[in-house]
Amino acid sequence: MTISRRNFLRRSGLLVPALPLFLARKAHGQTTQTFSGPMEQDAYRPVKLAPKANAVPSMSVAQRDDLEHSVKCQCGCPLDVYTCRTTDFSCSVSPAMHEDVMEMVGGGYGAKEILAAFQSVYGERVLMSPVKSGFNLLGYLLPSVAIAGGALFLAALLRRWRSASPAVEAAPLTAISASEDEIARLSAAIRNEK
Repeated sequence: MTISRRNFLRRSGLLVPALPLFLARKAHGQTTQTFSGPMEQDAYRPVKLAPKANAVPSMSVAQRDDLEHSVKCQCGCPLDVYTCRTTDFSCSVSPAMHEDVMEMVGGGYGAKEILAAFQSVYGERVLMSPVKSGFNLLGYLLPSVAIAGGALFLAALLRRWRSASPAVEAAPLTAISASEDEIARLSAAIRNEK
């Protein structure tokens, strides 16, 4: 029987003491997992590369965690491997994928080589964002092109409206012809005199 972390904390009475930690995560922009679909626990496929000769770990723990943020967990959730393995303790796929990453890092492989190994096993769907090449470039460029096109269209439309409206210019006061009597009445009206 699997139990979520939240239900475990509720049942064990630890939810109230854990509330400050939850609020601190919310304040720092971290969100909790909201996936409620079926998990595909058998979706894991091993990703293995033989260690390089005289291999030393190719990256630090922080760099490895950053790499895991770009690899999507294959259990069916929308999370990356790092987030899935640290927030959903009922998932068996993300810890197995994490082990594969750790073995390849220990074997001297870099981030690009590890991502290529995962792509060779799972395909491009294992990446959190599509590769910036080929048809995928359309997805990266089209929003910018659409916004720029809309801005140009709006600018042209505003220019057209401005040129179509009659030009109203204020005439200088010296060009207004008025009699002295009209000017006196206007001055009196301004001073609220009659």
